[in-house]
Amino acid sequence: MDYANNFVADRVVRNKAYPALAQWQAQPYTAEWRQFVQHWPNTVPAELYEHFDTHGIEYKLSDFNNVAIGAYYTVGVGFFNFDIDYFALMTEVVRRRLRREELAVIFYYHEGDNPFHIKNRLDELCQNHLLPPNCYRFVSGNTAANGIPGFAYFPDHELLYWHRNQAIPPTPVHTNQRLKNFTVLSRTHKWWRATVMTDLHRAGLLENSYWSYRTDVAANEAETDNPIEVDALAIRNDIVQFLSNGPYSCDTLTHEQHNDHHLIETNHFTDSYCNIVLETHFDADGSGGAFLTEKTFKAIKHGQPFVIAGCPGSLAALRSLGYRTFDHAIDNSYDDILNNTERWIAVRSTIAELKSKDLHAWFESCQDDIEHNQQLFCGTKADRLNTLLERIRND
Repeated sequence: MDYANNFVADRVVRNKAYPALAQWQAQPYTAEWRQFVQHWPNTVPAELYEHFDTHGIEYKLSDFNNVAIGAYYTVGVGFFNFDIDYFALMTEVVRRRLRREELAVIFYYHEGDNPFHIKNRLDELCQNHLLPPNCYRFVSGNTAANGIPGFAYFPDHELLYWHRNQAIPPTPVHTNQRLKNFTVLSRTHKWWRATVMTDLHRAGLLENSYWSYRTDVAANEAETDNPIEVDALAIRNDIVQFLSNGPYSCDTLTHEQHNDHHLIETNHFTDSYCNIVLETHFDADGSGGAFLTEKTFKAIKHGQPFVIAGCPGSLAALRSLGYRTFDHAIDNSYDDILNNTERWIAVRSTIAELKSKDLHAWFESCQDDIEHNQQLFCGTKADRLNTLLERIRND
């Protein structure tokens, strides 16, 4: 069936699609509207509609009393729970229309979980409910999704940061002398981040830099979840010492302010030469894909070259989006290394090489690419959204 930009929701409240499958009660434009993710089954308002509105994409949103044949039923996923039967939570009307192929589901998910595992689970659920296997599409923040039928990668965090930080103008790119070499920020303790920050610290690569590590804010993970082999680096005891001396801060912002995308600490961008981005994941759930968040796009908007400590293929993903990754000025070969420990060693070598340079002259050589990236980020994202819709329709 040839689907147009027709979308359907169980309820439309004040022109907003009420989150599909949600049990939590809230009204649009209230603080409670942002709390769906905290409540089972953790489905949320789909950011897709907000992106459409912001970037001028025309679409029709209806409830089931006015739905067209050939519409998308969008389920915003806060986090994907493998114990939940998402199709069982849909009404019989929705399941019946899925069986008749009058409707298709779009699961909209901006996290980086392994999309291969998600596909296996959703296909199993389709089989259990006697639903056609092509009754759903899945939008993921993991680049590996583009290699899976019915799945699509979308850089949702790029658009989220565009929207939430739009009141702050991009930082002007200047060529005056800067006091610091690097900006290296970490708001949440994870064991891989502790490993890389300890390694940079003991090698002296954080000297003369803005850097932070919040040991008092931790992700829910075990030490064994670390994708980097700490004993291969002979660093286990050093990590313990590094964490015991924390937290480390380079500003006076609170934890809540650090997590507020409406704010930035300007001197982190105007007074250091390069951003060492500690991304959310160093290995995206064993998927082989990359996952980019506001941590990378913040450096892009606010005028810094960057090195990414993150998943393999992170720079390749940025290039595919049209960004420049300073390949003439940075040894970016680390991006192609799949082994996590070897990739980190290569990232560290890249950082050490940069620290040995005349960073002022180096920064000047990056200026054209910095300005290109800023302009691309600040422009409309209508093309991104139209490409996503085309992939969803044609897959």
